[in-house]
Amino acid sequence: MQPARPAWAAKSSRMVEPPAFLDFTECTMSGPPASLAPGRASAHPWMAQRPLTSADALVVATARAAALPHKGRLQGTAARKPFDTIMSRVPMPGGVRFEADDVGGIRGWWCLPGRDAPGGAILYLHGGWYSWGTAVAYRNFVGHIVARAGVPAFVADYRLAPEHPFPAAVDDLRTCWEALVERRLGPIAVAGDSAGGGLAFALAAGLARRGPDVAQPAALVAMSPVTDLTLSGASWTTRADADPYFTSAQARAQAAAYLMGQDPTDPQASPLFAALEGLAPLRVHVGDDEVLRDDAVRLVERAVAAGVDARVDVWTGLPHVFQTSVGHLGAADLALDDISAFIAGRLTAAA
Repeated sequence: MQPARPAWAAKSSRMVEPPAFLDFTECTMSGPPASLAPGRASAHPWMAQRPLTSADALVVATARAAALPHKGRLQGTAARKPFDTIMSRVPMPGGVRFEADDVGGIRGWWCLPGRDAPGGAILYLHGGWYSWGTAVAYRNFVGHIVARAGVPAFVADYRLAPEHPFPAAVDDLRTCWEALVERRLGPIAVAGDSAGGGLAFALAAGLARRGPDVAQPAALVAMSPVTDLTLSGASWTTRADADPYFTSAQARAQAAAYLMGQDPTDPQASPLFAALEGLAPLRVHVGDDEVLRDDAVRLVERAVAAGVDARVDVWTGLPHVFQTSVGHLGAADLALDDISAFIAGRLTAAA
């Protein structure tokens, strides 16, 4: 049976709001998530190429065909509503509750596990090209990490561009980090996706630069991070056709709205150019069919060269932040299992 076409792709007499990413909410797997091998060996010991199952390939092909007519159309503040709508469709995880909070003046939401946490927390930084995304829309997605890892996560509502351009988001997250540390929650991991992944690395690099007397993250995790606002990665060309929704023109417009004329090579804006020595162990997951592939791969390559325990998993045939398709793509569940186990293990080791 062919998987159903995503709801936003249905024909209508009015214009359909473009999706923020591939929407798999009505594309179902033909069975339970297939078991995938840890990853094929690559030319680099710090990189694993993860395979695509036939079941996932069918789901992706259906969603990709529906997404392509909207490719590159999400831009500016008009994209905020459809982006949040799509993120809110991520299924709610079981055994997780949510609480609003203010941490150091930064509002957001706690995702809390149903069982007693052993100690530690996650600071989660949402994606959205620095201009979209809210903590409330991300609660369900982050809740899946919390349910697996068994530790609470705070999703921060950092200020968004263009109303609040660079470095407002970085400043907010530094403030939020310091306030979380003051709460004495135990070791803290920092995680994020897309722009939030880049912000996670920018925050961590800034903390590492201040030296060991400053509290450091116990672990770093990023999904499809934006690390280079110069857009110099080869995948902007080699994956231009394969990527189902981002274009270089779209990305340049979003980067310009965030930077407002500031230097795109500033390490706090593009952590690919930061000094990475002293970073916590980090794991990165990226789709092989996305223009941001090389933002992830090059960041990990530089981290390894700087002596950091780092690894990138490149998922064959999958798009940007495919993990949001948890429950619909077997690879999404497996990637979240890996991410959560890494975070839980690092927090336990650092306790």
